[in-house]
Amino acid sequence: MVPRGPPVGYRSAYDRTHVRLPRRRAGSGPAAAGLAAAARVSQLELALRADSSARHISFVETGRSRPSEEMVLRLAEHLDVPVRERNALLLAAGYAPRYPQTPLDDPSLDALREGMERLIRGYEPYPALVVDGTYGVLAANRGITMLLEGVPEHLLRPPLNAVRLTLHPEGLAPRIRNLREWRGIC
Repeated sequence: MVPRGPPVGYRSAYDRTHVRLPRRRAGSGPAAAGLAAAARVSQLELALRADSSARHISFVETGRSRPSEEMVLRLAEHLDVPVRERNALLLAAGYAPRYPQTPLDDPSLDALREGMERLIRGYEPYPALVVDGTYGVLAANRGITMLLEGVPEHLLRPPLNAVRLTLHPEGLAPRIRNLREWRGIC
């Protein structure tokens, strides 16, 4: 039950990074993933950080050069691309994904799930949530039921998103005294 995509209004540092996907050329297969510099980072600065040349970065961006798998990962690291997005960049450049994406309900993560459950139970009777990087609710304790009392059923259907639930006019928003300031943060 992990939500697809970020909640409305969510912006990460990655959103300020311009990443172009490769263009296909006739007969040449996929071109290299074009990575442009992050906001206010020049090609030269990115090249210095990634131990490359500005010319090579330019060639990668325009598809004139195919970056190595190592270069794609180095550029992603220096552009602060989240790990979950690095697989997409590798695929766009023609490489296999490097980072495993294991769903939370996988048996290999039983210990992690048990630890999360124990942690949030420790906060009872107070409400506690465990959310993912896009504020999708992964787990909640019994204390949350009091907090969500009176919230319409349609907002509580999976996939549950903490930001949507909090800022929705029918959700918790009417209960927040400083909603205008708080909404500006999200």
